[in-house]
Amino acid sequence: MALIHLTSGWTLKLLLAAVQVAAIWPAPRVQLEGSTPVVLSPAFEIIFAPPSNLCPDLSAAITRTNSYLLNDHFSRVVVGRGSGDRALLHGAHSLDRLELALSPSNASAAPSSLLVEVNKAYEDLDEAYTLEIPGEVVGDVEGPVGADKSARITATSELGLLRGLQTFVQLVYSLPGGVDSSDETEVPLGHFAAPPALRYILNTPLKIVDSPAFPHRGFMLDTSRSYYPIKDIERTLEVMSWAKLNVFHWHVTDAQSWPLVIPTHPKLSERGAYSPDQVYSPADVAHLEEYAASLGIRIMLEVDVPGHTASVAEAYPEMVVCAFLESWTGFGNEPPTGQLKLGDPVVQTFAEDVSTFAAGLVGSRYFSTGGDEINSRCYLEDPTMDPTTVASPDALNAALSTFVTGVHDALRKIDKVPVVWEEMVLAHDIALENDTIVMVWISSANVNSVALEGYRIIHAASDFFYLDCGAGGWLGNSSSLNSWCSYNTWSKSYSFDPYANLTAEQRPLILGGQALLWSEQADPNNLDSIAW
Repeated sequence: MALIHLTSGWTLKLLLAAVQVAAIWPAPRVQLEGSTPVVLSPAFEIIFAPPSNLCPDLSAAITRTNSYLLNDHFSRVVVGRGSGDRALLHGAHSLDRLELALSPSNASAAPSSLLVEVNKAYEDLDEAYTLEIPGEVVGDVEGPVGADKSARITATSELGLLRGLQTFVQLVYSLPGGVDSSDETEVPLGHFAAPPALRYILNTPLKIVDSPAFPHRGFMLDTSRSYYPIKDIERTLEVMSWAKLNVFHWHVTDAQSWPLVIPTHPKLSERGAYSPDQVYSPADVAHLEEYAASLGIRIMLEVDVPGHTASVAEAYPEMVVCAFLESWTGFGNEPPTGQLKLGDPVVQTFAEDVSTFAAGLVGSRYFSTGGDEINSRCYLEDPTMDPTTVASPDALNAALSTFVTGVHDALRKIDKVPVVWEEMVLAHDIALENDTIVMVWISSANVNSVALEGYRIIHAASDFFYLDCGAGGWLGNSSSLNSWCSYNTWSKSYSFDPYANLTAEQRPLILGGQALLWSEQADPNNLDSIAW
């Protein structure tokens, strides 16, 4: 439900509304409501308030918003789907326009672009906005907006204006036909034309002041185990924008396939992808990044190393140890087995080159090198490993540390910040730099252990946010097999406390969280039903 906070200048009469506006997702920080509805004029328009020195990206956002308003026909989730509102709308105040305005301090600045804004460092992201919708003045009710015909979104960034547009869309309900349900339009015999839909907003005057609680609000999709065409990723990005999610974590490669085209190493996708048609070229990535940015979303790519790299062996078998073992149990969490060889200068250079190329495909400062589920036995029992590298657990750990820090140092040279899974901190003794970001996935109980090491954290706990959990076991032929993790209901996910077991001093380490969909049992056919 929406949050209601009262401030000076607004009296309790503003809360006499018959129905509270509760369609905004996520709930805004501050929401002040009146008690009268407004209807959108048939000529309703969205315009830039002068000076109109805004980035061209917002023109596309306005077009998209108008399409939502005209075509989505949202109705209230109540008995009768809001048909009872029709009586309230007779003689209601009309809203002619929505103005977009940068705050005075930024109005004269050179226009930015959404691509630049979404790719700013976490600490520099600015998504705040204020939305004011006028309403008919009743009695002595006073407020910051008068009974005019213009609503306004004000922000200090174009990204904030974009968030405000999404909120505005969520406030608008629709009823078929005009205010009078008996309205009919004369049309030639044999034709039918319904009156234009009635679009309206309840409980005005309305003021919303909003900004996100966390700078990372993400969704992860695994496109290695199952390939997802561009159109499916585009649709996913659009739905993400409706909930103001701002990070698409693209787990683009894994053991099962390598769909990412690396021009300096073309054999990776030529031999590692499921088919020549199931690949993502640099042009595809650039297109998706531009599309995501237009929706206020950054793309964070992940190329997981040194584990989960059996697909590399299709192109470069000499670089991968214990690849494609038939008796895979004990050498990996799932088939196919295979990990990049440690202690090999050629493999080290390969990993650094591939990681930096992939990271450079997008403008995001953040790039995930993975690092989860590294299997020691795979190294210790492979005859091609250098004996000095596997002489002892400490020697193997030292080789792993050298590998990881080498890849991370290469990323920092191109101004990228490494992101890793929690094992890099909790399961191995790796010399990680303090700027490294850690995704905690095995259990939410492990967050405190990572926080004690002082690393910034992204919540990705399997016990709250894994969308593939509970789908049943898929390894083997027994009908009694269960998933390794229990199904996460929506109510459990939303019960998550991002600050559980953390001190006040540790709370700033939390960047946010994300839902994750691994694709062992997901593909384009059930993507929407699982994710949303």
